[in-house]
Amino acid sequence: MAPLLELKNVSKIYSQGLLSRGQTTALDNLSVVLDDAKPSIVTVAGESGSGKTTLSMLALGFIEPSKGEIYYKGKNLAKLSGDDHMHYRREVQAVFQDPFAVFNPFYTIDHLLTVPIEKFKLTRDKKQARQMMETALSAVGLRPDEILGRFPHQLSGGQRQRISVARALLLRPTLLVADEPVSMVDASLRATILESLKKLKKDYGISILYITHDLTTAYHISDSIIVLYRGGVMEAGDIDTVIKNPKHPYTKLLIDSIPWPDLNLRWGSSELQAKEGDYKYSAGCRFAGRCPFVMPKCKESIPPLFKTDPQRAAACYLYEESPTLVNQNITPLISV
Repeated sequence: MAPLLELKNVSKIYSQGLLSRGQTTALDNLSVVLDDAKPSIVTVAGESGSGKTTLSMLALGFIEPSKGEIYYKGKNLAKLSGDDHMHYRREVQAVFQDPFAVFNPFYTIDHLLTVPIEKFKLTRDKKQARQMMETALSAVGLRPDEILGRFPHQLSGGQRQRISVARALLLRPTLLVADEPVSMVDASLRATILESLKKLKKDYGISILYITHDLTTAYHISDSIIVLYRGGVMEAGDIDTVIKNPKHPYTKLLIDSIPWPDLNLRWGSSELQAKEGDYKYSAGCRFAGRCPFVMPKCKESIPPLFKTDPQRAAACYLYEESPTLVNQNITPLISV
């Protein structure tokens, strides 16, 4: 059976303007597979500019890779057409960051939920369409009688974000790309939305690509994690292994920035530079300008991914005595 989603040596490079020859590499040579046989929640984490959103846009087919290929159920995304393209559009859905900008304010929630039902011809029976909407809303913890018939501005941000999840659920997707889905809602509502996402995996067999900079939510929802920095994979593996015992200095920096509820733990005690360092080692490690453990070789070549544990790898020369990943493919590490 072909994998659900496969990225083969995918890179995305943006030019810096019509008259400029400069380029920015948003994603660099990523190879990963999401298995269709076992639904999972894979977090892609990193600070702003790390390549997280670029990866989500590539997975959704909104942009094309500069290098490499992306396959959905064994078929190249760039070559999908006709029914194959419609199936892909139906089965790969998204929940975006801003619950205030997703919906057209001039339409009621009924209309917004009816559009995908009509577009993908899920049913032509209005009564059945109504039942489908009510089922989807109930599945994400909303009461249909309080939601249907109202306009988006009459609902809270948390309600709107859960409606986004319900709208995706209507289509019974196989993959949901959730790009910072809780970053703009109140803390009190985050747990509800995250629980809705976990329910999609458990009850409906939907795999989720969870894009975030928040490792706290990632730890509670995910099975595995990919940590990006400047478009490259710094560390990847089982979520417990990576979060509880990070290996890469950048991952340690991210985790050190989490305000854990421990009065004996000093927040921000890491020796790592929180501010952007001098990034002049274009041929070397992307993190060399901020790393307190930087060595001469770090400035000369990009470190490969070293397999430091059975379910984790880190791109750092501190672990060069460990074996390297075959073809730098992180799939075995996130197939937990």
